[in-house]
Amino acid sequence: MSLPPEKASELKKTIHDHLIKMDVHGKIREVLSETLKDGLGYGPHTFSEGDFLQALQRRGIIDDVMRDLQFNEMFAHLLYTNYSLILEKDFPNKSAPHVAEKNRLPLNRMDIDVARRYLHLQVLGGKAFLDHLQEPEPLPGQVCSTFRLYLHFRNQRFQSKPVPCACEPDLQEGFLLEVHRDGIGEGSRMADCTTMLSICDPVHLVLIKMDTSNETTLVSSYFLDWRSVLSAPSGRTCFSVELLGVGSESKVPAGVLTISLELYPPLVETLNVDIITTQQSLERQRSAEKERLFLVYAKQWWREFLEIRPSHQSKLVKIFAQDENGVNRPVCSYVRVLRAGRLLESPRQAARFVSLLADEKAPLVGGGAKQEQWCSLLAFVCRGKGDCEDHATLLCSLLLGFGLDAYVCVGTRAKGGPHTWVLTRGTDGSITFWESLTAHRYLHQAIDPDAPPLAPQPKPSSPYRTVGCVFNHQSFLANCQPTDAVPLCVFDLQNPSRWKAMSEEALRSVCAPGSTTSLPPIPPLCASSLEPAAASNQLELEMRFLVAEHRKDLEVATVWDDHLSYLLSSALAAYETERCTGVSCGNEEFQDAVRRAVPDGHTFKGFPIHFLHRNARRAFATCLRSQFCEEIVSCRGDHVRLAVRVRVYAYPENACAVWIMFACKYRSVL
Repeated sequence: MSLPPEKASELKKTIHDHLIKMDVHGKIREVLSETLKDGLGYGPHTFSEGDFLQALQRRGIIDDVMRDLQFNEMFAHLLYTNYSLILEKDFPNKSAPHVAEKNRLPLNRMDIDVARRYLHLQVLGGKAFLDHLQEPEPLPGQVCSTFRLYLHFRNQRFQSKPVPCACEPDLQEGFLLEVHRDGIGEGSRMADCTTMLSICDPVHLVLIKMDTSNETTLVSSYFLDWRSVLSAPSGRTCFSVELLGVGSESKVPAGVLTISLELYPPLVETLNVDIITTQQSLERQRSAEKERLFLVYAKQWWREFLEIRPSHQSKLVKIFAQDENGVNRPVCSYVRVLRAGRLLESPRQAARFVSLLADEKAPLVGGGAKQEQWCSLLAFVCRGKGDCEDHATLLCSLLLGFGLDAYVCVGTRAKGGPHTWVLTRGTDGSITFWESLTAHRYLHQAIDPDAPPLAPQPKPSSPYRTVGCVFNHQSFLANCQPTDAVPLCVFDLQNPSRWKAMSEEALRSVCAPGSTTSLPPIPPLCASSLEPAAASNQLELEMRFLVAEHRKDLEVATVWDDHLSYLLSSALAAYETERCTGVSCGNEEFQDAVRRAVPDGHTFKGFPIHFLHRNARRAFATCLRSQFCEEIVSCRGDHVRLAVRVRVYAYPENACAVWIMFACKYRSVL
């Protein structure tokens, strides 16, 4: 259990005084004396604290203490510590030296600060998920589609166990959320009702469906106002929440969850329901007024922008965007300064991580234009895929966290389709474009249209055609240059004749954290739960099996060369390093090792390929579509030896880079 030093002594003194008041010390001495006198079947060197605590439980002493404290799980560890101190103090030569650690009674210990307030959120099941009304009940061991629930509350993230998809899914899970965060709740002072009433941060629930091929779908994104528990007389409330769909189905019910909320420790005094309702109403009114004023300002700003040039009407200047719930929000609110802690070590590694999240457009029922959907960060990372806007806003947030001057660019690609990417400005005035879908970087050098005809001009290096606006968490600038062609644009963002900026104060009023209740809090990134070595070994075994089966169908024998397989590791490491840093290294050593491993008169062939998933059959089917890989896997000849190597690189949010290399060597016959 973790306690700040300044509170530990005070808390121990409080518990010690409470134990003295209940005469617990005398009861413990009495039980211990009787236990040692009677023996109870234990020798002097085998009597453990676990055995002694069991004796205390049989006498009901522990139950009496816990019932009086009314906070059993949180004080269990402290009481355990107090009992140990009593044993050492009163029986220094008997019990304390002979305590057997391995026989200690397993207590339910939790990393809980007893001077803090906690919200226990329980999901008690789901119902009315009508899309799965005809879903058959899975047989034991059968692979089936699953639901998983993700939570975020005040910088804390949790996820449930996966459960089979059904009309009434068995979502039964409990989460202990700390109400105190970001300096709220001082030292030894417990947050009271008034303090908690002012905490308007919702619990963000995201429901994800994963099918049998590991493809994920965002089912619902819901913001739960938990403060109704402040008026519950028993300190506990239970209710149902209706989850709505996302995107084009954001008004259609997706299902219902039954949720229970309980505060620990229980409130001494509860609030009146009217007080909570009034507070929520005032917050909504304040947010609505801020949003109304910003909309009025944005309309006036847009009129001024159009007055500069009539052609500005056709530029891609995007001020608002719809999230997964169909709510219009300023685009600046999708970007935050996001620090990844120890999970990512450099801006280029951050770009590599973002590129590993799959690119998928929002699903659209029927034909027509692309469905616009900018996802909240939690929905994006939990789903593990999204559109270019989701990738660009996440990458921009991470680059801001690394101290770069980063902006999201809205424009078009060379092929003409709408696109977003990221721009960074160096202190020397250099401009670098970052493609969030691939992690590629492009140095931008503007072409001077007024230069003499024979003057040397830089060649366009980026795949972008036009740019209409750029923005980050506190700035929004529209391109008011005569042309929006990227090769001709000068990114001197402080020059009002080239870029028309919105008021930073107006943007802060609706985009700053906590400015309005409609803004979802930004969650922290989570470390990967994937074990790279084990995942690599497992996938490699599966690939070997698939290759052997494929060759068996061709009536060709399969002989593996384990040494050659091992040598392929350095090539895969070099490929991943190059993707992360843009620098190629290690090829010379790999080529030299292969020359030594392949005898004279033999031919070596190798085929590397990269994936974002770990599905062996999908990967193998993709590989066989390459003629070169198919030649290696189906190789016939004299002294044919095959090799395959798999390397899985783990990144935050369980994103992974999977490298597979097939190789063969055989004797050349002329």
